[in-house]
Parts: sequence; structure tokens; C-alpha cells
Amino acid sequence: MFLIFNSIAIPVLLRAFLAFFTAVVLSLLLGNTTICLLKKFQQHGQPIRDDGPQSHIVTKQGTPTMGGLLILGTSIISILLFANVTYHFVWVSLLVLVVFAIAGFIDDYIKVTKQTPNALTAKAKLFVQFMTAVVAVTIITAATPSASSTVLSVPYFKVLINLSWLYIPFAVVVISGTSNAVNLTDGLDGLASGLLIMTFIFFCIIAYIVGSDLASFFSFVYIPRSAEISVVCASLVGSCLGFLWFNAPKAKVFMGDTGSLSLGAILGTVAVMLKQEILLAVVGGVFVMETLSVMIQVFWFKKTGKRFFRMAPIHHHFEQLGWRETTVVIRFWIIGFVLALAGFIALIRF
Repeated sequence: MFLIFNSIAIPVLLRAFLAFFTAVVLSLLLGNTTICLLKKFQQHGQPIRDDGPQSHIVTKQGTPTMGGLLILGTSIISILLFANVTYHFVWVSLLVLVVFAIAGFIDDYIKVTKQTPNALTAKAKLFVQFMTAVVAVTIITAATPSASSTVLSVPYFKVLINLSWLYIPFAVVVISGTSNAVNLTDGLDGLASGLLIMTFIFFCIIAYIVGSDLASFFSFVYIPRSAEISVVCASLVGSCLGFLWFNAPKAKVFMGDTGSLSLGAILGTVAVMLKQEILLAVVGGVFVMETLSVMIQVFWFKKTGKRFFRMAPIHHHFEQLGWRETTVVIRFWIIGFVLALAGFIALIRF
């Protein structure tokens, strides 16, 4: 079965659709069982931040975390079934998913066992993130044709900039930064998972274009065999969609660092593989906004002793303004959808 489904004789788009539906079905079938097991293991659920919105202490107390295990488990099964794992890009994707998920799992485990919102130190997380990203970027660069291995694609203007030796540290920051950005965004029911669905759909389409004859037509850098990443993205879309069924307000389970760190990392990795790091910043603009809000808040507080936002990340700021949680989530989804459409403008030939 494994060899049949992974056969290159089966069109990539067909395998992507099969991977998507498999991931969705598996997530829906295994969701309740996974939640029950997590509840059994986590007697008090995820600890809620005392310095966060006070309403969360009431509404979210006792909700289990580590729901990322459901996303990772179902997506990895779909990838192994339908993607050609002999390709560098596919098994590097699996490597990034697994290593970042382990780091997130350790963080979640400490949180639920010690009932503290703070587990691994920022330095410990960054060390694992950077080391894994360095390995991933080195392999990706080696597997990419030398003519385009260190280039930065500037969409809309159809310009390529050769970063030379600066490319590897730049790509490492992209992967690590995206991992942390998604982690910061995962603070409201359904917010991160909904946005991830949109961004992975976008990159699923872009991966197919970049890895096919369509690349030159749309003035994209052609990356051989990168079309296989569309299967990886489709699997992740299906898993996130199935997870959203249980994570939609009021959430039965949280993604946790297990999911947010690994999904953010693979999103950044996909952008690096496809040479579309700038498009990631556009389509993932909400993730960028969430990260900038935290940076601005910290900088402003150190500078003035006052808060720039009522609370950071910025989704909590709007909650403090009186917006309902579902209102914040849906409006941020709308922004994410508009940004995804803005990303597709890069396909237009001027």
C-alpha cells in the first residue's frame, strides 16, 4: 500500500487530494478518543495565565492541551501514505515536524504536570529551534539547484536577490521566527488553526506551481521536485481542519506548543523550500502582526514603563477593548483570507 500510494505514476494533485481527505477523516475519527486520553492524563488541563484576560480563567480552565498530537499524528500518516518520501524536501519536512513537536511536547508536559504557564526557558526553546532550522536549511540548500539555492524571490516585482552566504542565517530566522509567531497567535479558540488552514492552502497551490512547468509562466523560481510539497501542505490542511472541529469555540482541546511550534516551523520551512519567504510574510501577515505587537509592547514598556497595547499579543488587546473572543477570531480570519488573496496577486503577469 505504501509503495502504491507513493508511486510517482499517481499525479501529485490526486495524491494531494487523497492526503487531505485522509487527514480530515482520521482527525474526525480520532478526535474524541484523543481528547479523552488527554483529559485522563491532564487532571487540571492547561494552566491559564494569571496575567491574561480574566475571562479565560473561567471559560478555559480545565481544557486539555497537547491537541497538536492529533494534528501531527494524522498529517504524518497522510504524508507517509501519499507523499514520495524519497525526496529530500518531504523527509526534511517530517524531520522539522517531529523535532519541533518534541520540543513543544516537553514544554506542554512540564506545564500540565507542574501546573505552571511557564516551562522551558526562552533560551532552551530558541536553541532547539535554531539548531533544527540550521540542519533543515543546510539540507534544503544542498538539494536545491546551485543557481537558485541562495536567492531571495521578491514577488510582485519578479526580482531575484542573491543573498549568498547570508541566505542560511536568513532562512534559519524565517523558520524559527514563524514557529514562534504561530505559537504567539495560538491564544484564542480556533484562531491559529483557522489561519494555518488558509496559509497551507496557499502554499499547497504555490508548491505545485513552483515544482512544475508553470513556474516559468508565473515568473517563479523553478525548484525541481518541490511539487511534492503540495502533498505535505494538503495533509496539514486536512489535519488542521479536522482539529478545528474540536478547537472551534468553545474549544474541547487546545493545540498547545506541541502543535503551534511544529506547525509554525513547517510553514516557515515550506516557504524556504519554495523560495517564497516574502510571500509568507504577506499571507501570514496576521502571524507577523501578532509577533510585532509583542515586540512593540516589550520595547515600549522598557522605554516608558507603560503599555503600548492593553495586552499583548494583539488579539488580547481587542478582547480588552470589549470584543468577544469569537468576534476577534472571525475578524482575524477575514484579515488572513484577504492577505491570502493578496498573495495570489503575485501570480499576475504584468
